[in-house]
Amino acid sequence: MTGQDWIEKDFYAVLGVTKDADATAIKKAYRKLARQLHPDQNPGDAAAEARFKDIGEAYAVLSDPEQRQQYDQLRAMAGGARFTAGGRGGGTAGFEDVFGGMFGGGANGPGGRVRYSTGGAGGAGFEDILGGLFGGGGPGFGATRGPQPGADLTASTTLPFRTAVEGSTISLSVEGRTVNARIPAGVRDGQKIRLRGKGRPGDPGAPAGDLVITVHVEPHPVFTLDGTNLRVTVPIAFDEAALGATIEVPTLDGSTVRVKVPAGTPSGRTLRVKGKGVATSKGTGDLLVNVQVVVPQKLSAAAKEAVQAFGIATSGQDVRADLMAQARR
Repeated sequence: MTGQDWIEKDFYAVLGVTKDADATAIKKAYRKLARQLHPDQNPGDAAAEARFKDIGEAYAVLSDPEQRQQYDQLRAMAGGARFTAGGRGGGTAGFEDVFGGMFGGGANGPGGRVRYSTGGAGGAGFEDILGGLFGGGGPGFGATRGPQPGADLTASTTLPFRTAVEGSTISLSVEGRTVNARIPAGVRDGQKIRLRGKGRPGDPGAPAGDLVITVHVEPHPVFTLDGTNLRVTVPIAFDEAALGATIEVPTLDGSTVRVKVPAGTPSGRTLRVKGKGVATSKGTGDLLVNVQVVVPQKLSAAAKEAVQAFGIATSGQDVRADLMAQARR
């Protein structure tokens, strides 16, 4: 980008922020616009695509403290003046008048003006002079540093629960490019994955930026992720909890596994099944089975009698004794 581009383009207006906006406000404004104008959201809309490129260009400058400082200095120096080759009579400062005053001009040329060449053997060109003002030199106002690396880009994707558990390779459209990304097994909802060198290309000789992907995982009606473990809640009957039982528990691959419920298992206890969780390169997690004792909503006459008989048989036991003792401490 040349210095003339910086003079002509109001990057603050492009992002819709004030000139004193901090880095957080600038990033927030860019992300909001990027979501609205992304080509995936506006297929075939050339105007939206052009605006998307404009906000990317503006953010690349304003998000870099050094480039932003140079941009502000150059815009302040230009001051909105019209850079014309005319004289003083029209009421508008000419190009040479504005910069002549900066360097003490007025006596070095015909009519009291400083002459600025565009290069050649006779002296420094206009761009060389301004380049020196900003610690640089060479061809162009912005040529103050070496090749600039590309900016980081962000993207998001939503995966079905099973795909997130097993891992997958997905394709994303990023600024008109197709990027393939490997999602590791067991990725969590909200987890960010950084792909090195998959962001915006840098200047020739400079590396590209990174692509940071935020992964959203759709919930499953039965299973949840807990690190590399899978959790499942399984209802059991009262007699199974009281007397013990062996029950069938579903696994994510569609099969079942037999789990032994010890006699006297309380509601809410977690039983562990080894090796039935998420398989990763570092090992496989477990299946964590949370048992919930089901209390019948309606009882037949025979069942009601049986429960009453059970209550009579265990009437000497105070199931809240420990609670009362703890409360008195």
